[in-house]
Amino acid sequence: MISKKIDWLKMLSLGLLLIIFQSGMAQGHPSLVLTKKGVQEIKSNLGKVPLFDASVAEVKKEVDAEIALGILVPVPKDFSGGYTHERHKKNFLMMQKAGVLYQILGDKKYAVYVKEMLMAYAKLYPTLPLHPQERSYARGKLFWQALNDSNWLVYTSQAYDCVYDFIGAKDRAVLEKDLFKPFADFISVGSPQFFNRVHNHSTWGNVAVGMIALVMNDAELLERALHGLKEDGLKAGMKDNDGGLIKKEGQKTGFLANVDEPFSPDGYYNEGPYYQRYAMYPFMIFAEALQNTKPDLKIFEYKNGILNKSVYALLNLTNSNGEFFPLNDGQKGMSYYSRELVSAVDIAYLYGGRDPSLLSIAEKQGRVQLDNSGMAVALAIKNNLAKPFVKKSIDLSDGSDGQQGGVAIIRDKINDDELTLVMKYAAQGSSHGHFDKLSFSYYNNSDEVLQDYGLSRFVNIEQKGGGNYLKENGTWAKQTIAHNTIIQNEVSHFEGDFEKGNLFSSKKYLYDVNNPKLQTISAIEDNAYPGTKMHRTMVMLTTEGYEKPLLLDIFQVKSDTENQYDLPFYYLGQMISANFKYETPKVLEPLGKSFGYQHLWKEGIGKATAENTKFSWLHNGSFYTLTSATKVDDDLLLVRLGANDPDFNLRRDPGFIIRKTKTKNATFVNVIETHGSYSPVTENALNAKSAIVNLELAYEDDNYVAVTIENKNGTVCLFILAITNNAIEEQHTLEIKGKTYSWFGAQYSTIIK
Repeated sequence: MISKKIDWLKMLSLGLLLIIFQSGMAQGHPSLVLTKKGVQEIKSNLGKVPLFDASVAEVKKEVDAEIALGILVPVPKDFSGGYTHERHKKNFLMMQKAGVLYQILGDKKYAVYVKEMLMAYAKLYPTLPLHPQERSYARGKLFWQALNDSNWLVYTSQAYDCVYDFIGAKDRAVLEKDLFKPFADFISVGSPQFFNRVHNHSTWGNVAVGMIALVMNDAELLERALHGLKEDGLKAGMKDNDGGLIKKEGQKTGFLANVDEPFSPDGYYNEGPYYQRYAMYPFMIFAEALQNTKPDLKIFEYKNGILNKSVYALLNLTNSNGEFFPLNDGQKGMSYYSRELVSAVDIAYLYGGRDPSLLSIAEKQGRVQLDNSGMAVALAIKNNLAKPFVKKSIDLSDGSDGQQGGVAIIRDKINDDELTLVMKYAAQGSSHGHFDKLSFSYYNNSDEVLQDYGLSRFVNIEQKGGGNYLKENGTWAKQTIAHNTIIQNEVSHFEGDFEKGNLFSSKKYLYDVNNPKLQTISAIEDNAYPGTKMHRTMVMLTTEGYEKPLLLDIFQVKSDTENQYDLPFYYLGQMISANFKYETPKVLEPLGKSFGYQHLWKEGIGKATAENTKFSWLHNGSFYTLTSATKVDDDLLLVRLGANDPDFNLRRDPGFIIRKTKTKNATFVNVIETHGSYSPVTENALNAKSAIVNLELAYEDDNYVAVTIENKNGTVCLFILAITNNAIEEQHTLEIKGKTYSWFGAQYSTIIK
């Protein structure tokens, strides 16, 4: 692997690149996403491939409507969601689509539209100063940040490629002198803090420069895109306005560095699925362009085919509706129906071995990219080659070497219903990471049972902070209390300090899904709080006497000092019942003063009075019960988001917190039970009560932890975990309450009564 990478980089030296360029551009235009040969194949199949034809018709309708409006190129002034921002955004999307339509339909009106739009930009661009909105660490000219300028150039490069010959040499000279070369220089040498880093921002910048380089046959620009700026004048330790690291000592830069570092060998992207989805378009579209123009580079083989692997990772990071799990900064509802994933799936199909399971995703998406890859997908679907894409339990490593923790997804499917656990034990996740070590979320099909809040931002809604990140993203969404994990002394992991958090990742202890009735993820975090070790084990357990699998959660905390430990559960829906008494204050007060606690109202205050605490709620027709093995006098808090939020930027979501105080070591044992149903039509509540009658921490020492779960039928299930030896071949023997158990491997489960 190392030798292959070295050979790759040697081959990409500027000298060889010049030779490749001179021989590679002979194929003419278009040559990036569309090719001359591909256009002919598409034309020969038009009217015969339903999915492709429908996609063409949809795009044609959209572009025709824009052509009727005329050329609109306003002077930039707005944030995201504002008129000028959205107008320039629509322009680059429409130019790209119009260019494609010109090639495959042959109608010159689309080429005229692109040419006139480009000439208008060539007239405007030289007059533009930096964008008047000063919020970004890297301001653009057309947009408030260089990131969006790069979006513009990535799409517009494709349009230029499609109408290159139509425009003519004289006007091309104007466009390249007044628009494209200055544009590429501005987002690279003019914005090194944006271009020369490892981040989704710089990926867009690198690809923007690379795409226009390919169209203009500019070897120097392509070298810049692939390897970054040789000299950037940046100091190590620089940060962006979100606190993200811009440069570290020895940092490699350019497109290849952005492929190398953020992706794990499994295809997980360290910023999380929301931003992986966003970055997949430039990653995959540039790879397709390189494959078409520079096939000798074998870009899809780079880093063991990581780009295609990343598409599979993303598809697995979705719920049953195809929505991405909102890990780190992530907007809920974003899904594989987005334009980025339509493109990524098509490209991965054509250049990744024509996997028929990807066709089933394309069928759901209902449209294809209008290029060679889209036609390949549409033809295969027409020929009934699609097979189901089956999402199974999967453990995705984090870090370029796969050694920086990860994200485990455990799925249990019964008939058409699916329960999904997502446990995050990953690295910080760059500037978009949250302080949420060993956190989890839980789904019943697409319904969130216990949620990850995601980001605090109204993307492209101008009225809410210009469509940008709100301050509550830092004061709430990133903080540990916003997640279903342990908080010590009301202080976030790593004290909410990015630099500290960026140094560490959690460690996987056990991932075992070989037995579909006993699927386990167990991980350890011992850096979030100095002198404190946290070990969380989550088990999807199918056992007798329950309607659906149980989710067993064992969270062990050991510290050198006495602390307060809070474990929140952010449920969605309506509280149904609780088996403990609580007071509801007449005057609401915040739960705390900082680290996100200032945003939680204390709505109910109680104490555990029994060895089992029960809390039930109803959501979208299903009942859920959290059963907790508590100690008498554990604090039980009912909270709701919304304190210190005068602009109502936060959702008013409820939560339930178990609090243990003045203790060094604590073990939280909880079971989440999915049961019953309620129909507002029949008004029938079926199986509305928990089947668990007793949950017990049956045994715990330095080497083992054991839990028993008893249901109303008298059946008792035992689960044991060896917490210091996870070897598969190791034999264990343990006596619990006078009975001896022997087994191989780290975990064991049986019915004992």
